[in-house]
Amino acid sequence: MAHTHEHHNLTRIYIALALTASFMVVEIIGGLISGSLALLADAGHMLTDSMALLLAAVAFHVSKRPADPALSYGYQRFQILAAFVNGLLLLFVVAWIFFEAARRLAEPPDVLAGTMLKIAIAGLVVNVLAFAVLHGGDRDNLNIRGAALHVFGDLLGSIAAIVASIVILLTGLVVVDPLLSVAVAFLILKSAWALVRRSAHVLLEGAPEWLDVDEMQASIVAAVPGVSGIHHVHVWGLTPQDLMLTMHVELASRDDDPTATVREVKALLDERYGIGHSTVEVEYDDCADAREPV
Repeated sequence: MAHTHEHHNLTRIYIALALTASFMVVEIIGGLISGSLALLADAGHMLTDSMALLLAAVAFHVSKRPADPALSYGYQRFQILAAFVNGLLLLFVVAWIFFEAARRLAEPPDVLAGTMLKIAIAGLVVNVLAFAVLHGGDRDNLNIRGAALHVFGDLLGSIAAIVASIVILLTGLVVVDPLLSVAVAFLILKSAWALVRRSAHVLLEGAPEWLDVDEMQASIVAAVPGVSGIHHVHVWGLTPQDLMLTMHVELASRDDDPTATVREVKALLDERYGIGHSTVEVEYDDCADAREPV
């Protein structure tokens, strides 16, 4: 079932990549002919989108490789690395839009608004299709989420280009082109930073943001007979979906069956918190990791 889900995600990536890369060429030509920063900015964004979608596709392939002695957990985290790089690419695009907008506000160029409008409308159609394809994928997968954010940024760029071209046609105010580009850049910035922050949290082996570790410890002590305390708890994830844990469990009596206790703790972690891979160390009196007194 998981393999089929991954295959569908990969297919969505390929469809979005074909749509984005094809129309990127059209926008570059149209932006150069019309003189529109909104179109060129969107074309530059679509270039990074194409690279990002290609990286996302590679990540899906690499993550399916089996574990080996060098990477005993396997290659699943490559998807998180791809999402992190995609977030950084988005931040780079935002910086370029800000720079180019400032230059054009200082020296406004001529803009062929009619050509710009036609291309922007076509771009909107393509971006809506690509976003719809990716939005139907796994929303908890950071790799898919990163790809969808890239395309969503393109969609916003197309809307900005349409609005800018209409305003220029009606009023002749070419300054609206870079101003709307900056507005779109701020929207992209918010999503890009959230993606970078969340993927970095996983790469730094942070605990899931939704998990209350203290509550989890208390629930185990309350639910599993014989457990008197828990310490040395570490929770992280290869991906947000593949959580891992290590902990020390203190037993109140040596009469308690340690194997049965570990089984109960593991079952509770899996059923209640979705932690499928856990290493539980059982102790009675002293912690094995405690330092000897000097």
